[in-house]
Amino acid sequence: MSGAVARLANINVGGVVNAAGSLLNLQSQRNANSDDGGSADLGLIGLAVMGQNLILNMADHGFTVCAFNRTVSKVDRFLANEAKGKSIVGAHSTEEFVKKLKSPRRIMLLVQAGKAVDDWIETLLPLLEAGDIIIDGGNSHFPDSNRRTKYLASKGLRFVGAGVSGGEEGARYGPSIMPGGDESAWPFIKDIFQSIAAKSGGEACCEWVGDEGAGHYVKMVHNGIEYGDMQLICEAYDIMKRGLGMSSKEIGDTFTKWNNGVLDSFLIEITKDIMYFNDEDGKPLVEKILDKAGQKGTGKWTAVNALDLGMPVTLIAESVLARCLSGIKEERVKASTKLEFVGRATTFEGNKEQFLEDLEQALYASKIISYAQGFMLMQEAAKEYGWKLNKPSIALMWRGGCIIRSVFLKDITAAYRNNPDLENLLFDDFFNKAIHKAQPGWRDVVSKASLLGLPIPSFSTALSWFDGYRTKDLPANLLQAQRDYFGAHTFRIKPEAATAKYPEGQDIHVNWTGRGGNVSASTYQA
Repeated sequence: MSGAVARLANINVGGVVNAAGSLLNLQSQRNANSDDGGSADLGLIGLAVMGQNLILNMADHGFTVCAFNRTVSKVDRFLANEAKGKSIVGAHSTEEFVKKLKSPRRIMLLVQAGKAVDDWIETLLPLLEAGDIIIDGGNSHFPDSNRRTKYLASKGLRFVGAGVSGGEEGARYGPSIMPGGDESAWPFIKDIFQSIAAKSGGEACCEWVGDEGAGHYVKMVHNGIEYGDMQLICEAYDIMKRGLGMSSKEIGDTFTKWNNGVLDSFLIEITKDIMYFNDEDGKPLVEKILDKAGQKGTGKWTAVNALDLGMPVTLIAESVLARCLSGIKEERVKASTKLEFVGRATTFEGNKEQFLEDLEQALYASKIISYAQGFMLMQEAAKEYGWKLNKPSIALMWRGGCIIRSVFLKDITAAYRNNPDLENLLFDDFFNKAIHKAQPGWRDVVSKASLLGLPIPSFSTALSWFDGYRTKDLPANLLQAQRDYFGAHTFRIKPEAATAKYPEGQDIHVNWTGRGGNVSASTYQA
């Protein structure tokens, strides 16, 4: 059975019915809607690879799709090649495109995030009717989706911001889809989205996320975690390569072994493939690639939003900054000739096999921290923006189809299903035991890598965050005293140390030198 056929056979029928309750009702609705002259269940604008593959995926699942692109020659090429013989129609103008859609019209935009989305919305507006639905399936920033939801609602239209993950293959055979926006649109797109989405344990990796920009927000955090996962893997690779002197083949063998255990994931799988890939001269291609990482901004958005919300999402932030550091290649080359490594250890000494087991546990523990931080951020965002985010559903959506998919996510799904109000992933019994089991090796890896002068920003920040999070009394008491000393920023007293002079719960200023005044600065959180 081919991969596409296997996925078709695995459709969860209960997840593809619409709000009316059955596929029979859905088909009746389609037949009734066809009276207005439209034949397509959905129209998609943007025929780059992702757009084409999503259309083909929809057609495979029995939906009729109308394809359109601003450069209409792409429509003709698509219909004559990949779309030939499938339930796919094309259009050569926006007016023709809209007329070919059943009511309520469902239009999905797969165009560049930003101005292009707004331009298409304005182009479509005069042609649409009340209740029609516009879906933005690109990597849009969630504040834009917040704005668009409100704007289209004021026009009597429904907007959905849907994060789509999985790359080209995912789009073709089953992506992870994270829709949010106007919830009244969900019954009209649920059957399509849940049919084409990846399946995990018979469940579609697609569920309604929340209001306004919630869908794109969850996709943003997904991408931030993706940054963290990739950086951690790169640091593990560097430790094996430069710290242990392992060849690409040996590193590939190690990743292969890890992919059969707790680290079983898409990113580990592709990493071992990369390690085994040799150029025409027989040398590993990966060693010829310039060490200057690119980024499209979603990781940065996550880090900035975490700062805005006052959430310590340290691993994602360090992963973004690691890419920034890689970007100053010329300066690093110069620094490598002027800044020497000075340390007592220059080569690894110890049991290599034990160290590799420790490295596996360090990678696992750091991934747990990354996801714990990501869910903390989403939990805070839900409070800040008034969203009702379904954490078990989010974990489920990430279990299949997306870049961060892994066996590990089934345990996160189980944790939040067991306790939807779980304050932190580390408080779940499974992850609490896992993080404690990993600690000895995790600490050994971080210390040995540091002693050898190897940069491990994500490994080390994960461990530092863990140690800070489990610490009852941090040295921020001194920090508050310093702030009050130089800027009269005030401090609060510990409950157990409260007195009449220093009452609990009040902002207190002390004249530390005897020369200052008694006026304090205003207190606020940036």
